[in-house]
Amino acid sequence: MIVSLTIVRYPKAMIPFALISMALHRLPLMLQSGCSFWKLLGTGRNGTFDLQPDWQQWGLLAVWNTTDDYEQFAQRSFVSKWWKVFAKEQWTIICRPLQSHGKWDGKEPFGKSDTKETDGPIAVLTRATIKMSRLKNFWSHVDEVADIMSKAPGYITSVGVGEAPVYRQATFSIWQSFDQMKAFAYKSKEHAEVIKKTRSEGWYSEELFARFQILESNGTINGHDPLNGLL
Repeated sequence: MIVSLTIVRYPKAMIPFALISMALHRLPLMLQSGCSFWKLLGTGRNGTFDLQPDWQQWGLLAVWNTTDDYEQFAQRSFVSKWWKVFAKEQWTIICRPLQSHGKWDGKEPFGKSDTKETDGPIAVLTRATIKMSRLKNFWSHVDEVADIMSKAPGYITSVGVGEAPVYRQATFSIWQSFDQMKAFAYKSKEHAEVIKKTRSEGWYSEELFARFQILESNGTINGHDPLNGLL
């Protein structure tokens, strides 16, 4: 199993085609051979959960049975050809699941892997469906956590993605090492307090936390490859 995350940027003039793609790409992805799970995603503007969408930037997260299945998609699919025609930038990272806890739409898309450590850069996906009654609590802490994360040692970059505005949100963050990611997750007092609140106040109706070993990074986003020279 491998996981791909592709972030695509469209020129402003092509934003209508970006919006159309969110509906149009569903059928070819449903029929895509070797793809066991996929999500078309919008993105936020500040690299984390964000109430302000970035209308030029969109994403696709997908789980593939083999590397060859992904390569077939990247080279021949309707979706990848659409991106080549309408988008101005495309960045893809290929990952291997290390750990995964929780569910996404009732599924465990990354299996039950439980590898605690790995060398090199590591990616973390935090995804949740937020209860309507807890939206205010959630959003009141987003900027605080985002600021702490962006200043944490070992932080490389992150992207905020979502399946639906406001209440179905995820952050995909990338770190230089497992130890630096772990230090932020468990040793940051402010972050730990927010995590405690999510449990005690029951913010989420569904959540998933996953870690990945990054195998490849291809293309650019905002003019550069965030993992250039690190793999």
